[in-house]
Amino acid sequence: GELGILPHHAPLLATLGAGELRIRKGGAEESFAVFGGFVQVRPDKVVVMAETADLAAEIDIERAREARREAERALESGYHEGSDLAAARAALQQALLRIRVAERRHREGPRRHG
Repeated sequence: GELGILPHHAPLLATLGAGELRIRKGGAEESFAVFGGFVQVRPDKVVVMAETADLAAEIDIERAREARREAERALESGYHEGSDLAAARAALQQALLRIRVAERRHREGPRRHG
């Protein structure tokens, strides 16, 4: 699910799955494709410890689309060992998320708030 953290949020420790992380600070917003890790909310700051985090502005959409095609081919090829199937599914999920995050940033451009 999604989680929004506003100033003065109660302390929290949670795991992160795969998803988009948006950080608003000083009127600007940065987006990341994040894959696994933890988020810790403290009274004075939020700490994100992600296994992988790709800044939206730096995601190569064509490379992500090629990764999606490769993962889809791997899944369509038939027989899979258990770990191969899990790896192909994870690769597809990561590619789809990178594409979504990068396309949203491309569509909306750099965001300023305030």
